[in-house]
Amino acid sequence: MRLLQDILYKIELQEVVGLTNVAISSICFDSRNVIKDALFVAVRGTQNDGHQYIEQAHQRGAIAILAEELPATKEEHLTYLKVKNSSKALGILASNFFDNPSEKLKLVAVTGTNGKTSVATLLHAFYQSMAESSGLISTIENKIGFQSLSSTHTTPDAISINALLDDMYRQGCKYCFMEASSHAIHQNRTFGLRFAGAIFTNISHDHLDYHGTFDDYILAKKALFDQLTPDAFALVNKDDRHGLNMLHHCSAQHYTYALKSKADFKAKVIENQLDGMLLNIQGKDVWSKLVGQFNAYNLLAIYATAVLLGQDEYQALTSISTLNSAEGRFEVMRSVDRKVAIVDYAHTPDALLNVLKTINDVKHNQQLITVFGCGGDRDKDKRPKMGQIASQFSDKIILTSDNPRSENPNLIIDEILSGIPKEKIKNVLTISDRKSAIKTAYSLANEGDIILVAGKGHEKFQEIDGQKISFDDKQELQNLFNTYQQ
Repeated sequence: MRLLQDILYKIELQEVVGLTNVAISSICFDSRNVIKDALFVAVRGTQNDGHQYIEQAHQRGAIAILAEELPATKEEHLTYLKVKNSSKALGILASNFFDNPSEKLKLVAVTGTNGKTSVATLLHAFYQSMAESSGLISTIENKIGFQSLSSTHTTPDAISINALLDDMYRQGCKYCFMEASSHAIHQNRTFGLRFAGAIFTNISHDHLDYHGTFDDYILAKKALFDQLTPDAFALVNKDDRHGLNMLHHCSAQHYTYALKSKADFKAKVIENQLDGMLLNIQGKDVWSKLVGQFNAYNLLAIYATAVLLGQDEYQALTSISTLNSAEGRFEVMRSVDRKVAIVDYAHTPDALLNVLKTINDVKHNQQLITVFGCGGDRDKDKRPKMGQIASQFSDKIILTSDNPRSENPNLIIDEILSGIPKEKIKNVLTISDRKSAIKTAYSLANEGDIILVAGKGHEKFQEIDGQKISFDDKQELQNLFNTYQQ
């Protein structure tokens, strides 16, 4: 229980009706979760407006209501608080309710179109390998030290984030590395948090179904850097043409990393093969089990972050050499009959291009068969672009379903096909059933050939007509490996 007046610290109140010296049992923005003596925060969401559920929150036992518009009729025993922006207020309230845990450990956010999960996950593994207990908030899972917790969103809501950070601090974590999605930043889920630093990986075509324009997408990412304090660091990929934009009006200490241009932290790929690569980071060679230029960027960001957080440079390089790729991020599998399968989460044009270029850089005379689709009820503009990219860098393509949601998977496939040049169509198969598509790719592959299964990575389900149906790309491939070795 916390006194309402205590958790209102830093909240810009426009109107107060009722008492603020009342005890609050919890904070809720979903009226269905309201319990006795809760503070209900009415937030305007993309699907629902919390102001419509104020009465329901009252009926469930709320003792206080915070909203942008107060109801005309007010209950005598309730406290009403009016603010300009409920979602921002929620972030501050949640931080105060849990006694501002982000100020008690070093919280680092990672944002960008691609690489968020890899950088955050590998930073967590990096610090765990050095016996520095840390937390992780990511697409794949949340972690407190080595304890794994389920993850439902790339970036949770403000209450969940602060509850997690509080648990991390109480269990001895000194650091936390979290993905910050553009949706979450735009919806103020990260507002009120105190960051030790933020990392920008890159930005490319994605989520325009939500943001509307590419400029708005960029501004959503930039908002994370705008909220950094002068004692924090802002680390950006200088090779991305939008990287330096993140630093405009950013109060934090500015740092850059790059492979191709002059920067504070530099790296170069010396040797690249399917089993790993040799990197030169800041003039020192290090071998990594990760593959590809995109992973070189990720590892450089991790090295730079570790140094900025006070780690010894040589120790940082040593620890980097032990890191394994995050689940579903360029995971290489080999069958007994010497076929190679790679599972990757690539679901944007830029991510697919990076993965396909990496495979082409390390393969010799092998055939490359690419299996992928595009998600339903999401940005449709990227579908033909991904078809064109796949056709340019693959020997064969099998188009299939990838979380079609409410859309017809065959219509999604048709839109991907529209981007494939006519002379390449002969190399394309369309099999909407993903399991059959993967099996067909395996049967078409010869010894040494490479099968890329892209789009779902770590996911263990398919979203079809409102249902999540169990499905795992890696498990499907492993089943094929087991079948064909018998």
